[in-house]
Amino acid sequence: MNRLLKILLFLLLPVASFAQFDDYNQITEDGNITTGSQRRDRFNRGDSTQAGHKEVPVGLRVWTVDRMFGDIRQAEPDTLSYMFMNSIFTNGLYGDYNFTGNLGSPRQNRIATDRQTEGQFIFTHPYDYFLKPIEDFHFTNTLSPITNLSYNECGDRTKGENHFKVNFAANAGKKIGGGFIVDYLYGRGYYSSQNTSLMGFNLYGSYIGDRYQAHLLVSTNHMKLSENGGVTNDNYITHPESYNQDFQASEIPTVLEKNWNRNDNQHVFLTHRYNVGFNRKVPMTKEEIAARSFNAPLKPEPVFTGRPEGARVVDSLNVQSPMVNDSTFNGQSSMFNGSDRILVTNDAQADSLIALEQQQRADTLMMKDEYVPVTSFIHTLQFDNYKRIYEAYKTPADYYLDTFHNLGKLTGDSIYDLTRHYELRNTFAIALMEGFNKYAKAGLKVFANSYLRHFELPQTGVADENTLQPSTLNLQTFNEHNLSIGGQINKTEGHTLHYTATAETFLVGKDAGSLKLDATADLNFPLFGDTVTLAAKGFIHRLNPSFYYRHYHSKHFWWDNDDLDKTLHTHLEGLFHYAKTRTTLRIAADEIENYVYLGRSFEVSEGSEVQGVSVNMRQTSKSLSLLTLSLHQDVTLGPLNWESIITYQKSSEQDILPVPDLNIYTNLFLRFKIAKVLKCDLGADMRYFTAYNAPAYSPALGQFCVQEQQDKVEIGNYPIIDVYANFHLKHTRFFVMMQHINAGSGRRAYFLSPHYPINERVFRFGLSWNFFN
Repeated sequence: MNRLLKILLFLLLPVASFAQFDDYNQITEDGNITTGSQRRDRFNRGDSTQAGHKEVPVGLRVWTVDRMFGDIRQAEPDTLSYMFMNSIFTNGLYGDYNFTGNLGSPRQNRIATDRQTEGQFIFTHPYDYFLKPIEDFHFTNTLSPITNLSYNECGDRTKGENHFKVNFAANAGKKIGGGFIVDYLYGRGYYSSQNTSLMGFNLYGSYIGDRYQAHLLVSTNHMKLSENGGVTNDNYITHPESYNQDFQASEIPTVLEKNWNRNDNQHVFLTHRYNVGFNRKVPMTKEEIAARSFNAPLKPEPVFTGRPEGARVVDSLNVQSPMVNDSTFNGQSSMFNGSDRILVTNDAQADSLIALEQQQRADTLMMKDEYVPVTSFIHTLQFDNYKRIYEAYKTPADYYLDTFHNLGKLTGDSIYDLTRHYELRNTFAIALMEGFNKYAKAGLKVFANSYLRHFELPQTGVADENTLQPSTLNLQTFNEHNLSIGGQINKTEGHTLHYTATAETFLVGKDAGSLKLDATADLNFPLFGDTVTLAAKGFIHRLNPSFYYRHYHSKHFWWDNDDLDKTLHTHLEGLFHYAKTRTTLRIAADEIENYVYLGRSFEVSEGSEVQGVSVNMRQTSKSLSLLTLSLHQDVTLGPLNWESIITYQKSSEQDILPVPDLNIYTNLFLRFKIAKVLKCDLGADMRYFTAYNAPAYSPALGQFCVQEQQDKVEIGNYPIIDVYANFHLKHTRFFVMMQHINAGSGRRAYFLSPHYPINERVFRFGLSWNFFN
């Protein structure tokens, strides 16, 4: 597969180079895109036709949409070189996530208050870096077609990692935009039985008209992971001197082999609305002016040198002045006679009138008609389809505590656990837009949601007594239909105060009685020459635990809990940001009642083998509290830059909701230019967190579970240091990095999940290249 990827890259790069350096397109020294005929102009400047050649317009606008209502929120395209080297990591931009060590493996946020748990299908939650939420997806509008190629790698064809991504965006006129994204990630893994293969395709489009707007996103994803269960003994990593021979990472024994997790999912998202409103004139943006200039017919500019020969004064032509009704001119200027008509007495006055007319025409060209919606009728449809298979052909003896069936496709010590789920969600809403309705000065929405959910789980069959062979494992189906209503009030205009508050209550179905209250607000004001932002957000969610906490059937794990209490989760968060000192402070408090989680336990035999593994769903009657304090501070002294993020957490029940007390990310780098054009960030960063009993990963369930065995395993108290050089040249970003440069020193406890070591010292390279038209 690595060879196929390199062949594909080899074929694409000449095409990209042709697009940039052939006879048609080229990037000039100032970063503009020129056509081939423009370059030939440099050698033929005397040709009078040169005025007809144009510059290709370069412009990209991106935005996100609200998942429920499709409201547009402006966003920034990912074009900066800053932190580009960390954007490739599974453990996040600032290293906040625990994961099982390989690129593309499952992960969980150590900052517990930031964990995302939306959606019923819990098996895809650990892959939120690959399956991004709809509200984070970037829709585009471009002045010319744009293609981005991104690639990063480390290692070789036997134990390396590769990530290749293609983004394409184009427009069909001003209103219709669209594109596609192809995302392929392949990690062979430095440890045995650890490879990952993730493939995703996204197709999107948008129509932004005056009265009608629509956004469509269609995606399909295939994810396959080999599960090794972690290393059999941590001493292979922490105390290699205790063994008589040196082990390469790929030679260290692991608990499992020939075990795989597969997740296939497809998604369709459509949000559209019809607006009722009015028209008004507004100035055009710089990008729109550039686009109009690019599309305008090529005509020579008129040259005015004074009053034409034989011209007569306006008064003698009996032409009505456009300003005759202006009282400030009547009888007060020599330009007007007694009939309120313009009297031109010399060439200077004629030139002034001509110049005024030209300016009025120019001002008119720089204006556009804008349709202002007052009321919107909204419909949003979302369809999600999932399938998960855990397949194992070799399981150690007595590895699992319980066996609930030995039926179906695979029997004996083999496993074939299958579950399917789909959900169809429809939202209907009416919105009164902000500032245009006497009944709602702020924006106001009312809505209704319909949720149709379908689940399939194994159901134990009956063996055939005549053949004494296991029968087919039947699938049991579960259907849930929920109906909710709600409203939203928001203020988004202006620079000082913004707020949003949403309420949703469930009337019918399994979730009847559930309630969701969400609110955000921010206040911005000047202080000592810069802006201070005070922001707050919070929610109160009283929700039925998701389906797979209530029901799960597999060969070795099984539970049915229809009598679970609703979870009550209250979250309050405040943020202070001062742009002048580049300081951000955050404080968050969470209170959770009837918290649900997964607990995992096992025993270790005399031969240090894992036995009796059991995973169960738990709901605690204890009230949990979680406090989070965070400081983000940036400092610059000339070319020296220092960025630090320090987070403190305190959980009232570490046995149920374990978190590290301290989590630190720090990044020290020099920023400078090479040859005045190549931007460079040269530095090193470090990730560190205090030791704690982190959730352990369960391969058979694909989830992180609280440790419940007697001898819990701690991870942490080990710094991970990377050294890098990050570059930016016009439309190209690239980096080189020595990751985990401190491997082999200190405690050597480089685990980001119990028994799952991360890679040792590796060299990485990454590239992101933009092409226009």
